[in-house]
Amino acid sequence: MIYLFLSIFFSTLILVVFRLFTRFEINTFQAIVFNYVVAFSVGFGLYGSLWNNEYITEGSWVPFALIIGVLFITLFLIMGKSAQENGIGITSVTVKMSLAIPVALAIYLYAESVYLAKVAGVIAALVGVFLITYQKKSEKKAKNGNYWFLIVLFLGSGALDTLLNYVEKKALGDLSPALFSAIGFGIAGVLGLIVLVAAILLGKQKLKFKNVLAGIVLGIPNYFSIYFLIMAIREPMDDSITYALNNVGIVMASFALGIVFFKESITRLKLIGGIIAVAAILLLMV
Repeated sequence: MIYLFLSIFFSTLILVVFRLFTRFEINTFQAIVFNYVVAFSVGFGLYGSLWNNEYITEGSWVPFALIIGVLFITLFLIMGKSAQENGIGITSVTVKMSLAIPVALAIYLYAESVYLAKVAGVIAALVGVFLITYQKKSEKKAKNGNYWFLIVLFLGSGALDTLLNYVEKKALGDLSPALFSAIGFGIAGVLGLIVLVAAILLGKQKLKFKNVLAGIVLGIPNYFSIYFLIMAIREPMDDSITYALNNVGIVMASFALGIVFFKESITRLKLIGGIIAVAAILLLMV
């Protein structure tokens, strides 16, 4: 389970970096764009020697890499817009609850076994994640039509995790997950740079070095969070359990760090959610 733990670690580190963006007044969009460029560079810098031009025609990963790259940047933009229109709390809950999609599809598509402890564990994971991430004070009433952002985020985030799982199982061929992850980030980086350059030329954005630096700091853990998640899927554990443990593990770790390092208050809902999340982990480990 080392890959799963590493994925949780780096994913949690991403959340910590995002928390620091506000403190240092970082332009999140610019940092995200350069984060993708850095993630691509890290992947090919470390594993580029494994590349073979024949991989382009082997397997069926190319269209999936394009789709995943588009999802990376598109979901981020929608997430930012939803946070503005619907509130940070409900947006965060929507993204986290999307784990229901890859969990359900993993059971259906790959004929995974279904038993009481797993069902109870998945349900407990969903409830625990909801209670920990729910932030009533951060919500505001959405205008007509803005809940479409939440629907797209829920379906898109679930589709992204499902695609990563499918590609690892069916489409990679001999291509290393390390290189596939880098390519997906590279596509997102190119699309992001196009949007950023256009915004700068139109005078809507002004590039600052600290945003580039923030992108570098974010890009390294971002690359490894995806890489280790793909590797975790290869471990001898049901994919539905892997996704549930990964998601609840990230939420639990970020919850603990928020209390210890960011002095967040412990509400009754979060405490109950934490207890339920621990119960979910125990059930899923049975």
